[in-house]
Amino acid sequence: MSEKAENLLNNLVETLAESGSKQKAVSFFGEETSEKVSSQFNRLFGRQKPVHHILGGGKSADVLLWRNKKISASVLTGATTIWVVFEWLNYNFLTIVCFGLVLGMLAQFVWSNASGVLNRSPSKVPRLVLPKEFFVNIAVSVGTEVNRALVFLQDVACGGNLKQLLGVIAGLWAAAVLGSWCNFLTVLYLGFVALHTLPVLYEKYEDQVDNFVYQVFEQLRNHYRKLDAGILSKIPKGKLKGKKHE
Repeated sequence: MSEKAENLLNNLVETLAESGSKQKAVSFFGEETSEKVSSQFNRLFGRQKPVHHILGGGKSADVLLWRNKKISASVLTGATTIWVVFEWLNYNFLTIVCFGLVLGMLAQFVWSNASGVLNRSPSKVPRLVLPKEFFVNIAVSVGTEVNRALVFLQDVACGGNLKQLLGVIAGLWAAAVLGSWCNFLTVLYLGFVALHTLPVLYEKYEDQVDNFVYQVFEQLRNHYRKLDAGILSKIPKGKLKGKKHE
C-alpha cells in the first residue's frame, strides 16, 4: 500500500515538472534563474494552453481576466452589493421583489399624476415589459452549464484517470465542508469572487505560482519518504491473498 501511495504522489509531481530525459534537472532552490525555471517547468496541473483559452475565451474570459477593468469592476461590485443586501441586511428575495414593485408603482403613479398638473397634459408613462427571449436565454444558459458539469463529472468517473478523479472528489469534499460553514449564497459569492481574482493573479504571477506549487509537492514527497522509511515500512503486512485462497 505504501508503494502505491508513493507512486501516486510521484505521478502527481511528474505532471507538474517536465521530465524530459534530454533536459537538465531544474534547481528550485535558487541555483537556476527564473527564466530557466519557467522554460523547463510544466504549468500547473499540466496546463499547456493560455489561461484566457482555458476560461473559454470571448467576453466572459475578458471579464474574469480584467481585460476591461470598468466592466469587471462593475460586475464584482454588483455581486458584492447583492450579497450585502441579502446577508448583512437580512433581506430575502421576496422582500426585495416586493419593495421594488412598490417603488416602481409609486414612481409611475407620481409620473402619471404630476405630469398632468405641471404640463397640463398627461405624458405617457413608460412601461416595463421583459421579453420572452430574456427568460429563454437564462434557462438555456443555466441548462447548458449544468449539462456541461454533469458531462465533465461523468467523463472523470468513467475515464479511468485516478489522479483526476481524486482531484475532483477533493474539490467536491472541500465545497461540502465550506457549505456546512455558511449558506449557499455566501458560497456562491465566494466562488464568484474567486473567479474574478484568482485567474488574473495566476496569469500575472504564473511562473512564481507554478514554482511554489512544485516545491510544495516536492517537500510532501520527501516527507512521505521519511514517514514511509521510519514508520509505514515497519508495519507488519498480513498475507491477505493466502487467507483468501484458504
